[in-house]
Parts: sequence; C-alpha cells; structure tokens
Amino acid sequence: MSGKLFRNFSFISATLSFFLLVGIFAVLFSYAQEALHTFGFDFLWNEQWEPDEDDEGGVFGGYIPIVGTLLSTVLAMVLATPLAMGIAIFLTEIASEKVAKPVSVAIELLAAIPSIIYGMWGLFYFAPIVQAVFGGNGVGLLTAGIVLAIMIIPFMAAITRDSMNTTPAVLKESAYAMGATKFEVIKDVVMPYAKGGIIGSIILALGRALGETMAVAFLIGSVMSTVGKVTDPTTSIPVLLANNFAEAEDLEMSSMYFLALILFAISFAVISFAKFYFLGRKAK
Repeated sequence: MSGKLFRNFSFISATLSFFLLVGIFAVLFSYAQEALHTFGFDFLWNEQWEPDEDDEGGVFGGYIPIVGTLLSTVLAMVLATPLAMGIAIFLTEIASEKVAKPVSVAIELLAAIPSIIYGMWGLFYFAPIVQAVFGGNGVGLLTAGIVLAIMIIPFMAAITRDSMNTTPAVLKESAYAMGATKFEVIKDVVMPYAKGGIIGSIILALGRALGETMAVAFLIGSVMSTVGKVTDPTTSIPVLLANNFAEAEDLEMSSMYFLALILFAISFAVISFAKFYFLGRKAK
C-alpha cells in the first residue's frame, strides 16, 4: 500500500513539473503575440528600444539585451569555473580538516547572501577598483561579469566538493600504491569519478547566471547600447524587464514578454544541451 502511494505521489509530482514548464511557456507565448506579429523575428536583430507615448506604439528590439545576457553569462562562467574547481580540489584533496571545515562553511555562507547585497557591494566597492585597473566608469559588462562570477562560485564549489568527496578511498589508495602523484590522482581518479557532479554544478550555475537580475542591475549600466569594449555599460534581459516592466503598456509590454520568452528559450536550450550532451558523453 505504501509503495503504491509513494509511486503515485512521485508520478503526480513529475507530471506537475512538466505541466508547470508548459504553462510558463504558454503564458509567455500568449502575451508576446502582439510583438511577434508586429516585429516577427526581426526583433532579434533590432537594436532600438523606443516607446512612443503618443500612440502607445514604438519600435522595440531585443538584440542589445540578448547579447548583454549572453556576454555577461559567458564572462561569469569563464571566470568562475576554474576558481570553483580549484576551491573544491583544495577542500577535498589538499587542505587539512581544520582548514577545510571553516572554509567550507564560509563558501556555503557566501551562497546564502542575497543578490542585492552583492550588487550594492559591487557598485560601491568593486566598481571603483575596476575603473582604476581597467578604465571606463566602473559600471559595465566587466564589473557585472566579475561580480556575477563571485555569486555563482559558491554553488559550483559546494556541489563539486560534495561530488569529489564521494570518490571511494580505495580508488585513490590504489593509485597512490602504484606510484601516482597527488596531481595524477586528482586528474585521473577524482575528477573522472566526480564528472557527473561537476557537470551538474556547472549547469546549475549557468541557470543562475542567465536569470540573475538585481546584482546585474546595479552593475551592468542599464543602458541600451552595444558593447564595444568589455568595460562598456549595456543591459541584459532580466535587467530590462525589472527596470521597465512596471511602466510598460501595450506593445512595449508585449515586447517584454517576447524578451522573457527568448530568455526562457535560451535557458532551456543551453541547459538541455549541456545536460544531454555532456552527461550523455559521461555515460558512454
């Protein structure tokens, strides 16, 4: 009886998750219809975002926020991934227990800090440092990417650490007995065994980076302009939605739903590709 109840509950939960996903897509697609009919797929390449208050129309394009979202995410992942892997390796294979425990707690506490705190810290403390070192006005794509990387490092490091800790001790001891160095054990034993968890941590961090709003809103500049240099200000889809959604009407509102639909599609496509391609390669 209990087994049947558990099976039915699991089936309902899985089915509900699927219908939630479909429901979100349906709502976004429905509200984006006006923009889809007005601009079509030219919306993806148009750099203008100019509402017309007189006739409640205007010209809207998603190229700049789409590019800003992708560039800030790629920059954050490039910076965060090697650092997170290094932290996980240090905590599991190099640091003593006295050092590993407090550092692990600190990493987990970093993951619990609200994103708006990261944004405020980045704006008032980190942006002047970026301005002094790299030039520009301190607020732009580079600052947003660096702070976004700092935000996702704890998630990647914690999950990777836990995955590496599942490596059986006998595998590592056997490698050491055959004369392997610590580097070789990490590279040839620990990392391959924990590959699934490492890929999972990257996928979760990628999803967080794509949808981050408040911290990026403080730091990316929130201006509709293309990026010529990495220090230039620009905007992203979540930032544009957060800044303009309350005042938007009619065609602009539909265009924002179109942007939200594009973000949904990008997130779904990237994470699905990462999951099925990389985890599929792992299984072979």
